[in-house]
Amino acid sequence: MTDMPTTEVVHEFAVSRWFDAPPSAVFRAWTDPAELEWYLNPEQPRPPQPIEVDLRVGGAWRVPMVIDAETDYITGGIYLEIVTDERLVFAWGAVDGWPKLDLADLEAGPIATLDLLERDGGTEATLTVRLPEHLSAPEVQRWLNLGIRQGWTQTFERLQL
Repeated sequence: MTDMPTTEVVHEFAVSRWFDAPPSAVFRAWTDPAELEWYLNPEQPRPPQPIEVDLRVGGAWRVPMVIDAETDYITGGIYLEIVTDERLVFAWGAVDGWPKLDLADLEAGPIATLDLLERDGGTEATLTVRLPEHLSAPEVQRWLNLGIRQGWTQTFERLQL
């Protein structure tokens, strides 16, 4: 009998950037509605809906996204953990947007963690997106095929401090 090799399904990915700014400035860019406009797609018109942030555990942040003339939606998340100037953890999505959030089971969808570490006179920021462990390899691949890694990478690259 030959053992079949097992392939571990990787349910997360990370995007990192260094900013020539203190962690407090990076944290504020992610949590202050007036500063969160960097998140918007600069190639599209500014959506009429406001960016909303309720910065408390259980609070939501909501950003209207316009991808192209045919695609727009609300995204954001529900805060699960907040450590000022150090860490944000949120269930990624919106009840009426994308990805769809289930308020009764926030762990059923992607969880994003932003870690901020003071380093070399600036901030090393790492965003980790974790898909639920119960997802099969094809389900994880379906999420990745949606372009979530590229989307988060492009979004993160828009932040200029």
